[in-house]
Amino acid sequence: MILGSSGPTLTTDEVALYRDERPWGFILFARNCVEPAQITDLVASMRDAIGRPDAPVLIDQEGGRVQRIRPPMIERYPSAAVLGELYRQDRDKGLRATWLMSRLHAFDLMKFGINVDCLPVIDVPVEGASNVIGDRAYGFDPKTVAEMGQAAANGLKAGGMLPVMKHMPGHGRGMADSHHELPVVTASRAELEAHDFLPFVAMKDELMAMSAHIVFTAIDPDEPATISRKVIDEIIRGHIGFDGLLMSDDTSMNALKGTIGERAARIVGGGCDIVLHCNGVMDEMKAVVKEAIPLAGDALRRARAVEAAFGAGDGLSEEAVRAEFHGLLAVS
Repeated sequence: MILGSSGPTLTTDEVALYRDERPWGFILFARNCVEPAQITDLVASMRDAIGRPDAPVLIDQEGGRVQRIRPPMIERYPSAAVLGELYRQDRDKGLRATWLMSRLHAFDLMKFGINVDCLPVIDVPVEGASNVIGDRAYGFDPKTVAEMGQAAANGLKAGGMLPVMKHMPGHGRGMADSHHELPVVTASRAELEAHDFLPFVAMKDELMAMSAHIVFTAIDPDEPATISRKVIDEIIRGHIGFDGLLMSDDTSMNALKGTIGERAARIVGGGCDIVLHCNGVMDEMKAVVKEAIPLAGDALRRARAVEAAFGAGDGLSEEAVRAEFHGLLAVS
């Protein structure tokens, strides 16, 4: 499991829970990020609690609407849609700017000890879809999204971080916001394979992905992908060919029904490797840990592959990367 925490410092109860239950990793949100030294101390204290100095610590630092650490701590970055527009004007510049922005994320985040960014968003929206993806997407065609997503992932890896693709096998067609209700997609499997799934197929060799809380009626009319054994086995592991670590989207999102414990149990039963719980509410975390199971078999193999892949970075100059990025955006 991956767990959040309630605030800018760990409570005694959080330290005890982490120490006893030993989550595989942690995730940070804006509530956890007040000032630079505090973020660094929080990340270190999370790792100290489980005795793993290199444990994965995740954050959603996309740019645009979804940027957990903001000015003055970190500059505000443009949305994926802005980068996508640059790509449409000049493909090479768009790809370069996307790589550079991810490389800057790595400069920014590694200073705090954060080593995983939940980026890229490689969902492909359709007209009329919920704005929950919206300008978080690079474009409306799978080729653009796949190429830009790969550039974003490569920029993070060049800086020593690892990416998480989201939201597998595709959230772009959802007509509802899965934070609040369950989206149901009625497109045929052929339509999904020709559009929604393509970026994930192109990036199937990345090491981590986050699931989508979406029902695809052509595949499993009853369960959202996150808890659907059929979607995970036939589509994510089968058609897409992804053999990396699959984590759920947040367990507390209201697209999932039942108690938090019931949701966690169904995530495990559906075949996700990792249960993700984000809000730091202690009673909910306790319910999750009762249902999460020890990493074993393929899930353990995938987790170990992630742990082995963290790098030292390419040694580039942050000043030079930042200057090149702003130069590209200035002429867009």
